[in-house]
Amino acid sequence: MEIGKKIMDLRKKNGLSQEELAEKVGVARQTISKWELGETSPDLKQSKELSKIFKVSLDELTDNDIKDILVEKTSNTEKLAGLILKLLKFAIIFIVVLPILLIGLRIVFKNIYEHNAGRLMEINIKCSLHDESYSYGFVYYENNGQIKEAGGDGYLINITDADRYEDAYQALDKIDAYVKNNGGTCERSEATTVEDE
Repeated sequence: MEIGKKIMDLRKKNGLSQEELAEKVGVARQTISKWELGETSPDLKQSKELSKIFKVSLDELTDNDIKDILVEKTSNTEKLAGLILKLLKFAIIFIVVLPILLIGLRIVFKNIYEHNAGRLMEINIKCSLHDESYSYGFVYYENNGQIKEAGGDGYLINITDADRYEDAYQALDKIDAYVKNNGGTCERSEATTVEDE
């Protein structure tokens, strides 16, 4: 709808004559007539005054349909909010599920590894060196010798660096060789099966 038609409709709706409206806006009655006929249009100051008189917004007075714009902006905002919520849900699920999945995979692979590595075995070595006795023990996997636990007199490990080995057999050989090269003797126990906890 053109602004002239809108002014006429609002004027009639508010029960005003052209003269009464002209007086309120501060223009001649002919100016109101020209606006309503679409020959001229009110300037910004006059449009503001008309919006106050008719108690409508400038957008409504000029028939700017901002409802579609607002609906579109609202729709876009809702879409963005929905996307953000989906991303947050995914992130939360990822943060919660990933550690559980990793722990589960670790347990599965550990079980597979331990199954393939064989039974847990225990072996001890007792050594005499410089009139002192020392002992050290290893719990290891039968098939590959990988050490699961080790412990005993720290002196043997400190002087031989045997703790840097992952293989129980290599660590035992290192301890044995060092003690024998320094005038001592070692005796290994027989390997026995350990009950896995």
